[in-house]
Amino acid sequence: MGWLFYTNRRVQTYADEKAEITRLCTFEGEKRKTELVKACKVASTWYAAARVTNLDGTAVEDATYVTDVDGSITFGAVFLTRYDDGCWGYKDMEESAGPNESRAPLALIALLSDLKDSDSYAQDWRQRCRNWAAIPDYEEGDKIRLATPVTLTDGSACQIVTATHYRRGRQKRRCYRIEETGGLVRLSKASLAGSELLSSAKVATSPVLAEFLAGQGG
Repeated sequence: MGWLFYTNRRVQTYADEKAEITRLCTFEGEKRKTELVKACKVASTWYAAARVTNLDGTAVEDATYVTDVDGSITFGAVFLTRYDDGCWGYKDMEESAGPNESRAPLALIALLSDLKDSDSYAQDWRQRCRNWAAIPDYEEGDKIRLATPVTLTDGSACQIVTATHYRRGRQKRRCYRIEETGGLVRLSKASLAGSELLSSAKVATSPVLAEFLAGQGG
């Protein structure tokens, strides 16, 4: 499915977007109904968990999902969104289609029904969401070893860096100091996947711990 834009410009705010995502995830047919359980926006992408139930109260049978104890199934959906000349638009994908955007919060992933196929696109998408959530949010002064070296624009590579920042106007921007050269580099969150904390800024600057260690040395 391609992009669909609302030319009437009725969607303009976060609340408008959430209301529209709710509407898109809520419908009822002759035998089943679908309702939104949870929706979260990350950057410009909406992630949704939608529950399907049979109107007659019987258990939902599905080739992809294991039926939950209450007889329903809950699936994940991804809505790419953007504004074009003031008009809001979206492109939606069900998780089994293998969407590229995979930053759904763990709280939303936990709501989804189990999958019958452990090698499915949906299983891969859920794991990528978990991998993204597992990337540490490093603090100023933390020394890190990247899982794989990052190649820089000058052809050199770096793997051990220290979290720091630089200022642009009044804003602090996160960057990393390269261990080998002392230069600064911006790294995407994705490049920190699988990284290892070598030393913590909290440990290094804690006066209580420093006093304790000094006493141990004496």
